[in-house]
Amino acid sequence: MPRKLSKSRNVYAPASSSSSSSSHSTTNLLTPYPQNDGLPPFLTDGLPLPSLVVLDLDYTLWPFYSDCHPWPPLRALSGSVLSDRNGENFSFYKHVPIILHLLQVAGVKLAVASKSPVGDLCREMLKLLRIPGGLPTSVEGFRRSPATKGAAGAADGKGDGEEEEDSSGKKTKTKGSGSGSGSGGGLTNEKGRKTIELFDGGLEIYEGTKLRHFEVIQKRTGIPYEEMLFFDDERPNLEVERVGVTMQLIKDGLDWEELEKGIQKWRANRGIA
Repeated sequence: MPRKLSKSRNVYAPASSSSSSSSHSTTNLLTPYPQNDGLPPFLTDGLPLPSLVVLDLDYTLWPFYSDCHPWPPLRALSGSVLSDRNGENFSFYKHVPIILHLLQVAGVKLAVASKSPVGDLCREMLKLLRIPGGLPTSVEGFRRSPATKGAAGAADGKGDGEEEEDSSGKKTKTKGSGSGSGSGGGLTNEKGRKTIELFDGGLEIYEGTKLRHFEVIQKRTGIPYEEMLFFDDERPNLEVERVGVTMQLIKDGLDWEELEKGIQKWRANRGIA
């Protein structure tokens, strides 16, 4: 019997469009870590992260079975909510969008390994569900709101886009204007991104074994199994650990607690204190 469609409040529900562009940042989505300026400790402790995080779909990224619950055609009610032909609504788990974005800006590749028999439908949902816009493009950018960053930049004379002269007299942009791994970075486009665009490690969505999924992912990316961390809600899929993958068995969706447990387990398997 398929699990009932989750009615949990642990689904993604961003602030309304009338709120400020910073409403998606640390205040709403990184609240588990107020003691660390909003950043998860595993991103600031100086220890390695997995090269690749691989994710299951059903009851890992979203709280439903993709082959049982959504009935096509699907339409986007917003970037975060889809509706099917029966009027049922579908979203990611609450923290999934920000977790995916933050992992990517931290330099971690992302991939999907799912046994769902409706791969085309899953890909459509990953295109329709979006990562919110206006998010920092660097890990350090999540420490404070854009307004605070701007004020700090003005105070030290190095605001975003400000020019400086080097020793030869040539004017150059300061790092504050960058959009990558600088101390502050920029913000993503307000329109956000299709979630499917974040999975630079590929999408393996078809029936079979997770071992087969990982074999394909490993050949595509060239990343050793030992550098991979996998999140899945089904115990039999722990078989991937036989080849060196670290798997975090989760109960009901990816959240900050499960992410931290997975990273700590991966580090322990690698002998990293």
